[in-house]
Amino acid sequence: MKILPSAESTFAAPSPAPIKEDSKILLSSPHMTGNEMKYIEEAFRSNWIAPMGPNVDKFEKELANYTGVNAAAALSSGTAAIHLALQIIGVKPGDRVFCASLTFIASANPILYLGAEPVFIDSEEETWNMSPRALRRAFDDALSERKLPKAVIVVNLYGQSAKMDELMAICNEYRVPVIEDAAESLGSRYKDKASGSFGKFGIFSFNGNKIITASGGGMLVSNNEQAIQKARFLSSQAKDDAPFYKHSEVGYNYRMSNVLAGIGRAQLEAIDDRVEARRAVYKRYEEELADLPAVSFQPEIEGSFSNRWLTVMLLDPEVTRVTPHRLKRALESDNIEARYVWKPLHTQKLFETAKFYRHEGKVPVSEKLFKYGLCLPSGSNMTYDEQTRVIEGIRKMLV
Repeated sequence: MKILPSAESTFAAPSPAPIKEDSKILLSSPHMTGNEMKYIEEAFRSNWIAPMGPNVDKFEKELANYTGVNAAAALSSGTAAIHLALQIIGVKPGDRVFCASLTFIASANPILYLGAEPVFIDSEEETWNMSPRALRRAFDDALSERKLPKAVIVVNLYGQSAKMDELMAICNEYRVPVIEDAAESLGSRYKDKASGSFGKFGIFSFNGNKIITASGGGMLVSNNEQAIQKARFLSSQAKDDAPFYKHSEVGYNYRMSNVLAGIGRAQLEAIDDRVEARRAVYKRYEEELADLPAVSFQPEIEGSFSNRWLTVMLLDPEVTRVTPHRLKRALESDNIEARYVWKPLHTQKLFETAKFYRHEGKVPVSEKLFKYGLCLPSGSNMTYDEQTRVIEGIRKMLV
């Protein structure tokens, strides 16, 4: 694939496109099981409608069991989980944290909350996730500067696991803890281990568009039960064990509500079905667009199992003049939602002074993926006819 120099040139703000009357096909809408009301009603009957409660306790245990870790803390968001993980590790102002560049900004914002310095690591082409080669170079430079990072945030993009064996080996060599951002990869596996279970901490998100949702919320998981107890303490305003309101350190209002945890419990019961459905959506896209030489999809490397949270395709500029911008606009005119790949964080104005380590070559892999990638509707509740509309819209532009 020929790489063009600018990651911005095809992303001018689109002018409004005429919309057809067909019902809108969303990128990734919530998919209720029908069992959520049972847990919500239990919360109302018991009057446990505030943060903490029986649903919270059970959701933590059930998700810990599902992912094969020792303990979990149910929180208000995945972002809160990253924030607490960094704080428990001991990140302070002036410290460095290495972070994947190709991710949503929520992966990196907590670094700034703590006054630390983000250093961004490029993707590699086999998984689209953090490049072990770039990470190695970042560590080599940090060692020569005598300023190793306090933590590394690895992201499992769109449900596909990063090369955890290679990344963990590098981080373990330098004794730097890993936070595995598995916000998009619940239900994914890497070499028979659950996504989110590799680092010192793993984090999950239950935002409305995730593979399961509590309408919001997140989870911090770890094999270190003491660390999770600390997270629960900090997330509940850090109230000391005293007969009055005594506080010795800064805390946060980060605990998940018992009502939302009930929704999460019902959703978790269906996680295997949701993964199967998303993988089926991906498989149909792959099969029905296989004859289009301009189209390729995010790989699933050997030994990994992706939940295929979103199906993401690349358009080869050597084969087609259709850009993601043009295709997105055409789909929108058919009342179909599609989205660009995450804009790499090292190209964002907020992080313009941050260091960045590319994988190899002149153009970073993350910028190439941003420029030529497009996320397709991938919901587990998509109908066959809805997916047919999406496929026909793509073929209309590319054939």
